[in-house]
Amino acid sequence: MSNHSDLPSHNADNTDNMTENTPMPADQNQVAMSTDEINQSEDVSLENDAAIEAFFAPSSQTRIAEDFKSGYVAIVGRPNVGKSTLMNHLLGQKLSITSRKPQTTRHRIHGILSNHEMQAVFVDTPGIHRNEVRAINERMNKAAVSALVDVDLVLFVVDSDQWRDDDLLTLQKLGETDLTVVLVINKADTLKDKGTLLPLIETFHESFDFADIVPVSALKNQNLDRLQEVIASHLPVASPIYDTEQITDRSERFLASEIIREKIMRSAGDEVPYDLTVQIDEFKDEPAHTDAKTGRPRKACTFIDATIYVERSGQKAIVIGDKGQRIKQVGMDARKDMEQLFDKKIMLTLWVKVKRGWSDDERALTSLGY
Repeated sequence: MSNHSDLPSHNADNTDNMTENTPMPADQNQVAMSTDEINQSEDVSLENDAAIEAFFAPSSQTRIAEDFKSGYVAIVGRPNVGKSTLMNHLLGQKLSITSRKPQTTRHRIHGILSNHEMQAVFVDTPGIHRNEVRAINERMNKAAVSALVDVDLVLFVVDSDQWRDDDLLTLQKLGETDLTVVLVINKADTLKDKGTLLPLIETFHESFDFADIVPVSALKNQNLDRLQEVIASHLPVASPIYDTEQITDRSERFLASEIIREKIMRSAGDEVPYDLTVQIDEFKDEPAHTDAKTGRPRKACTFIDATIYVERSGQKAIVIGDKGQRIKQVGMDARKDMEQLFDKKIMLTLWVKVKRGWSDDERALTSLGY
């Protein structure tokens, strides 16, 4: 068993937080109040009640239009086509992990985009693929297809210069529904000859009755404003589904596990075993306090213990790296991202364990959250 603890330093805070409450002496010679004074007192009381009500109201500061639109938007496509990158850049916030390896996304992840005109709840799905070799592949396909249930709009993402069998498989699944589908041609900036884009759009238009076709570059934020306008045009008029300040419905525990998994995949590159997953064993918030032993103030901190599961001993060695350097770097990078996303101090402990055959074991997949 190998582990690595990436512990941030505890710097003492010298901030004094003092509240002084001085009681007012009672006036023994108080006289009866006039009617005007009573009305004035009631007005002040009503103002206080309104202030209290406003304080406890939802924190959203987004102005809501009269014809506000909201709905669920599924982002589908074959593996490694840029679905997660697209959602992250639409949100302006990294929620779904990305890497060069296909099938990085294994779970449906909801990202919430809100402005004064609309709220789009994006469902980032695993890539739909034909090769269902193991139980995990089958579950990923089921997760992607089940995302099409009860959504208001589908974004079908394809590469600008590639059309593969898995694209046709995704299109076949969409053809079995009556959903509104917008074709998003990603990586349009990579086309050497921009003149080939129009014939490509015509070809796609002939293959399926798309509601709209929008070429974009998710990575470079090109034409995403236009895509947002198209999304809004196809959503129903409805109240916001979530608070307009909320960006996801996923828990911090889930996001922490995904951040760790991404850092491993990015750090190891082609060496990384696909057969790995991350389980959060402990996620404990500790408020700011004074250390009982030293008497020194301690900042608020969240303690996270996570186990990285692989299927073979050789994979464990790859994840740990030479003299533990890889797992150390993974811990540092993951902690940095978590502190930025969660806006709090993180103490992260990582363990690496072998769990043979977990990716093809139905009970193991269920226990690990698949």
